[in-house]
Amino acid sequence: MLEGILYGFAVSLIIALLIGPLFIPTLYKLKFGQYIRSDGPQRHLQKAGTPTMGGLMFLVGTSAATIFFGARTGAVYLVLGTTVAFGIIGFIDDYIKVVLKRPLGLRAREKLGGQFGIAIVASVIAVFILDRGTDLIVPFIGYNLTLGPIAYLIFSTLVVVGTTNAVNLTDGLDGLAAGSMVLSSGAYVLVSLMMEKPVNGVAVFAAALLGGLLGFLKFNVHPARVFMGDTGSLALGGALASLAIVTRTELLLPFIGVIYVVEALSVIIQVISFKLTGKRVFRMSPLHHHYELAGWSEQKVVRTFWLVSLIGALVGIMGMYNIG
Repeated sequence: MLEGILYGFAVSLIIALLIGPLFIPTLYKLKFGQYIRSDGPQRHLQKAGTPTMGGLMFLVGTSAATIFFGARTGAVYLVLGTTVAFGIIGFIDDYIKVVLKRPLGLRAREKLGGQFGIAIVASVIAVFILDRGTDLIVPFIGYNLTLGPIAYLIFSTLVVVGTTNAVNLTDGLDGLAAGSMVLSSGAYVLVSLMMEKPVNGVAVFAAALLGGLLGFLKFNVHPARVFMGDTGSLALGGALASLAIVTRTELLLPFIGVIYVVEALSVIIQVISFKLTGKRVFRMSPLHHHYELAGWSEQKVVRTFWLVSLIGALVGIMGMYNIG
């Protein structure tokens, strides 16, 4: 198992590093450049035209490494399949934005419809085909909270869709989402190894994702040479949520994915406050833009959010101590 984890990590890392110098110039030639909203921080306007769809770089590496070195289990196929499925939705959205020149991409009902469809299918497969059951591990105390099938399917579907969109919201600064997910996927390498043996196979997937993201970060840290786009951010959200489902650790997500939770909550709070009072709580949401407009440099915001992600990941790992 440890050998597979190391090989999965290394191969995915190498693939991402090798793809970058070939893939990024191709995106430039195809003019697959990022559209930048004019109502965002003004210094972001200089990023217009930076190639997007870079999420393909770590998706290719993660998929290849998992297929070659991962265990042939239903849990592994479910996690990888869910990740790729969300990546396809993101790719279609990016394609509409950058190729068809429709800045808003997929309509909200189209994007959410696809997300809910994938989430429902993944949840049904986990419960009724993989015999995952409907219990949730309660962090730190090890108590298993059991839900009925209908209640769990509703809960897990919302977890998948919510997590996916929360990660998507986090992808707004150079290296922010990728770096945060490096820490989250690293946490799940350890969490999956703490679980009972049949779930250990997903540790290879988590390690491959970790390696692919580290390779991608070489080209994505400030100043970014490529953005992951919705191709990458939606795939990452699907990966994180499906890892939680197969390991029965959905209740760990608020810790391991703390930065995504905070980013999503900032948007929800902003919308509710404005609708009810006409006033905004933050200068701009998601939260990373609030700190930018408060005068923080982009690098300072990213480093601070990475630190919060690291703390959350460590707390999440501690929550699994002696649980298995």
